[in-house]
Amino acid sequence: MSEHGPAELPDDEPVMLAAFEGWNDAGSAATQALEHLHEVWDAEQVDELDPEEYHDFQVNRPVIGPGPDGTREITWPTTAVALADANRTGRRVVLVHGIEPSMRWRRYCAELLDIAAGMGVRTVVTVGALLADVPHTRPIPVNSTSEDPHLRELIGLDPNTYEGPTGIVGVLQHEAAVRGMRAMSLWAAVPHYVAHPPSPKATLAILHRIEQLLGEPVPLGELPDDAVAWQHGVDELAGEDNEIGEYVRQLEEAKDTADLPEASGEAIAQEFERYLRRRDKGTGG
Repeated sequence: MSEHGPAELPDDEPVMLAAFEGWNDAGSAATQALEHLHEVWDAEQVDELDPEEYHDFQVNRPVIGPGPDGTREITWPTTAVALADANRTGRRVVLVHGIEPSMRWRRYCAELLDIAAGMGVRTVVTVGALLADVPHTRPIPVNSTSEDPHLRELIGLDPNTYEGPTGIVGVLQHEAAVRGMRAMSLWAAVPHYVAHPPSPKATLAILHRIEQLLGEPVPLGELPDDAVAWQHGVDELAGEDNEIGEYVRQLEEAKDTADLPEASGEAIAQEFERYLRRRDKGTGG
């Protein structure tokens, strides 16, 4: 699967980005990427799905606690839809953040896609993270796939060849394609030996891919520092456990062998272009 797409999405139509807690979200990398975008783009919640229709509350229990005014209230596990203004993002971006539903997946996807269509969305990007045999010391792979041959050719994606059990991310992407929408998925590979969230290095890799797709830099705040601190922490873990340390070295050797020859001119050019965009807009990183 492709780790890098050579081009951004083809026009300035609204785009939906969707991530879901649970099976599709190793290390919480995908949903934390959406939370980051919601914050830095000052997105406004515009809709939500009724959790009564889609969740088993014995699996995803509501939470009780004090509300903003001090009154105790119950927060239900729901799916929120927020809108980021084009003045901040270069185009209108719809952010969908929820928990993978327990039931009625087809109705759930239909409701989300109806909301998307009502907001003029023609492109749906699902975001996920999976556990993989990758070393924490190397760049986190973010694979980009699509079932749409036109979209694959346009921005350099690989076909989606996965066969087997799927989550709500896979179902939503498929249902969007059935409706004639442009649909694609981003998947970050999280080192399986450090699966516990957070996983800021994987979140950062997802955000880099999103800004590449949208053609706009994403303010990163303290996330790069968090990613460095995370890697140092895992380095210490590997240094204290000989078995883990040896396993990491084996993964590094396999990764470095697979990546030869070293970084292509295209990859270097993309990184330099991203640096210039962020410097010009003063977004740091």
